[in-house]
Amino acid sequence: MLTVERHKLIIEKLKEKQVVTIQELVKLTNTSESTIRRDLAFLEKEKYLKRVHGGAERLQGKLAEPDVAEKSTKFIQEKRIIAKHAASLIEKGDCIFLDAGTTIHQMIDFLTKDQNIVVVTNGLHHIDKLLKKGIRSYVVGGFMKPTTGAVIGNGALLSMNQYRFDKCFLGVNGIHSEFGYTTPDPEEAAVKQRAIQLARDTYVLADHSKFNEISFAKIADISAATIITDQLQIEQQDLFLQKTNIEVVEQ
Repeated sequence: MLTVERHKLIIEKLKEKQVVTIQELVKLTNTSESTIRRDLAFLEKEKYLKRVHGGAERLQGKLAEPDVAEKSTKFIQEKRIIAKHAASLIEKGDCIFLDAGTTIHQMIDFLTKDQNIVVVTNGLHHIDKLLKKGIRSYVVGGFMKPTTGAVIGNGALLSMNQYRFDKCFLGVNGIHSEFGYTTPDPEEAAVKQRAIQLARDTYVLADHSKFNEISFAKIADISAATIITDQLQIEQQDLFLQKTNIEVVEQ
């Protein structure tokens, strides 16, 4: 079978299924495992798919954006351990920015009033938890985005200019070694960009599914933040570790 025919079959299979295994593709194309691995590496480079352990996964659409309810049900345990580690990096007296991400939301469970921290956030879903914890908090003004519960727009950017942060913690939709951190909404990307500019240290909290995804709006280059994640595949290590710091936390 010609290479171009194999590539076409692999792409068509991924249109049928979100995830395919190497063994499925070996059987489908009647070829070797090493050949399929080379095919997947090529198709990933051409942005047709992303490799995952034991196979490949279809890339999300550039504008695809699950709502908060959907995001909250995915990779719950992974988000929890990432959030716990991120919270451990906060020092007494820090002023921090928490964006509207669902992994960021989990961080609040590990914060205490006794830390004497100040939180600034654009995440509407964080407010109730912060109030119950008695943590001194500020909410930026602006347009309230229904799907993500984020406050965005020019009002949010102007509001944020009042503050400076020791640390900011961000969620993203995609992490790519070449195209950086991305998210579907340019206005939400702008808020994340401004938070990075206003912070001394920036952390991106992302489970393993976010790697090699590319969304519509760029937030920043990979080097702009330390990544906290639950796993990093061997084939990803050289690409990402050359450009930024990555902290991998396990259960």
